[in-house]
Amino acid sequence: MYYVYLLRSESYPAQTYIGYTGDLRQRLTTHNAGGSSHTSKYRPWCLVTYLGFSEKSKATAFEKYLKSHSGKAFARKRL
Repeated sequence: MYYVYLLRSESYPAQTYIGYTGDLRQRLTTHNAGGSSHTSKYRPWCLVTYLGFSEKSKATAFEKYLKSHSGKAFARKRL
């Protein structure tokens, strides 16, 4: 399974992060340990929501959509 996930910073609630992974628990641990340069300054992170996909291509396509202008609006409204 591949997961597209939405994180929210506990220290800076206006900061969110969207990503995809094959191991959601490990990826959240990595974000909170400072293992990603894009998220290290806003940690700790909490998981807001995630969606599972059986195909990597579908997960990456949905992640790309959520990072687009209309996808960000969708995420704010629905997720």
